[in-house]
Amino acid sequence: MTPTALNDESLAPFLAAFYGRVRDDPLLGPVFAAAVPDADWPRHMATIEAFWSSVLFRTGRYKGNPFGRHQALGVLRPEHFARWLDLFRETAVAHFTPEDAAALQDRAERIGDSLKAGLFFRPEIAGAPASGSGPSATGAPAR
Repeated sequence: MTPTALNDESLAPFLAAFYGRVRDDPLLGPVFAAAVPDADWPRHMATIEAFWSSVLFRTGRYKGNPFGRHQALGVLRPEHFARWLDLFRETAVAHFTPEDAAALQDRAERIGDSLKAGLFFRPEIAGAPASGSGPSATGAPAR
């Protein structure tokens, strides 16, 4: 495959190839199969395309809540994100110029880090003060 430039038109074929790999993956495939029935894949892909178009090109096509959608699954683990990013990188490298693949991967990693922080970060485990002993939500000391 000849690498292409990353633009709104090249996004759909890339995402189709990537999510084809995701659906076939032994770790990720079952998660997606449970969350997105086969009949819903065209609608899901349209949503994914709108998301990435909005993230990369500021088209404003996506109006959803990606964190809420991922949180509602209730089954995601850090290894799912690692595998997703591996497949994303491999597919991006195969589809885009090296510069565009690297930029796309960087954006995907930042989004993944944000999702993981929301899904998995536990202040009580990370050494934050117990509830009521630290600053309040406004930043004022708790009483």
